[in-house]
Amino acid sequence: MTRHCSRPPLASVLLAILFATPTFAAEPMVRVPLSGRTVDAMRLAGDSQKVFFLARDGQCLELASRAAKDLPQLVAPFQSYSQAETRGLLLREFGKGYEVSGVGHYLVVHPAGQKDQWAPRFESLYRSFAHYFAARGWQLAEPRFPLIAVVYPRKADFQQAAAKDGLPMSNSLLGYYSPVSNRILMYDVAAGRSGYDWTTSAETIVHEAAHQAAFNTGVHSRFGAMPRWVVEGLGTMFEARGVWQSRTYQQQSDRINRRLLTDYRQYVSSGSRPAGAIASLVSSDRFYETSPKHAYCEGWALSFFLCETQPKQYFRYLAKTAALPPFIEYRSPQRLKDFTDIFGSDLAMLDARMQRFIAGLK
Repeated sequence: MTRHCSRPPLASVLLAILFATPTFAAEPMVRVPLSGRTVDAMRLAGDSQKVFFLARDGQCLELASRAAKDLPQLVAPFQSYSQAETRGLLLREFGKGYEVSGVGHYLVVHPAGQKDQWAPRFESLYRSFAHYFAARGWQLAEPRFPLIAVVYPRKADFQQAAAKDGLPMSNSLLGYYSPVSNRILMYDVAAGRSGYDWTTSAETIVHEAAHQAAFNTGVHSRFGAMPRWVVEGLGTMFEARGVWQSRTYQQQSDRINRRLLTDYRQYVSSGSRPAGAIASLVSSDRFYETSPKHAYCEGWALSFFLCETQPKQYFRYLAKTAALPPFIEYRSPQRLKDFTDIFGSDLAMLDARMQRFIAGLK
């Protein structure tokens, strides 16, 4: 079972409900009641059952439609909170026992009294992400909101927060990015362990930081129906040091995700990989629900193959999926057409080329 979870169930529910909304238009801010307080937010979309709002700190909020009627409307247009305002909100939200440190684009909530090491790490990962795309001709958009990460001191605290997000309990889950809250949540596996190297969990940290950066800089659409193989394929590519540390490690061998390469080769050699695997992966997210281990290695293999052998087409495809209309269902025929328009309709030949490429990796 994968240790990563980039889209909690609530996010999938949110997208499914909002598919009925044909357009995404900014509306005046309203004051939304939430857990005994009020939040200034902009209405995103809704139906007869629920309405979703975008708060000024970047979170998506859900309210029953009947409760969303006649909310106090504000004159001011929608504007995200500044870093200083967001820091104050986080301090009030998490309260005693936590501090908030900031570097660059990041604000990190962490246990009080500890010298913060996380904000510089996340900001460094963000800059590496931006450099990777800039080197390939893609100047990323600046994030609209401060990027937030929460580092809990204990595994139990993290699991409690994950349960509120609707994630099933898993001892192997170290952290995740939620497109609903727009936050990374994780726990410090090194806490209280003298000499423990944080890079032991770097794979998870890098993966989730790549998701957060992608959804906030225009590489992915946070409100579009992004194909999961695109999202997870990019996230797993960034786990390799030759991707997230591309200035230092520049050989193709450094860009290989060794764990997923092993998984993929075992998957292929087992004989269980079906014919038409690429078409199935591209057309639907179902594989990630029915066989996540195989889906993750298949998504990585296809993403890595395309990025290494057809980089212009791969980045053109990323841009195409990033431009998906918000809250519109992305049906299987259109998903497949968009893919074949860029990479060609002979998927059997493409698959054969991918198998040769993967077999030749060392």
